[in-house]
Amino acid sequence: MKTFKLISIDLIKTLEKEVRVCAFPILDGLIIDREDEDSQWVLECLLDKKYLTYFTSLKEANNELVLQAKITKETNQPATFLSTLIAINEMDQHINVLFKGKLSDQDLRIGKKKPTVHSIIGGENQLEKD
Repeated sequence: MKTFKLISIDLIKTLEKEVRVCAFPILDGLIIDREDEDSQWVLECLLDKKYLTYFTSLKEANNELVLQAKITKETNQPATFLSTLIAINEMDQHINVLFKGKLSDQDLRIGKKKPTVHSIIGGENQLEKD
């Protein structure tokens, strides 16, 4: 297995007329290449606890998620993953969120839809508006 520093993670939502990029401010994170026969990766990020409700609803929906992650340096191009949210661990003031997925060329499916970036810094109230 190989482990790398996770710099940022964005959730990509493809809607009818647009693509939304939901940027989450991670406090810390790791990305692990499991080097298994399924070529799976594990993405782990530490977030403020105010995102617990949002990520709990994502886990309950059990849908495949498209994530873009920057690895090692902010200047690196993001890698796209088709993932599922596998665990949420609560801590005092934070949550630890774990995704498992595969590298993808998913950004090719976005097509000609214009990306709209939505910062999620405002917490759950901001998520409701997006």
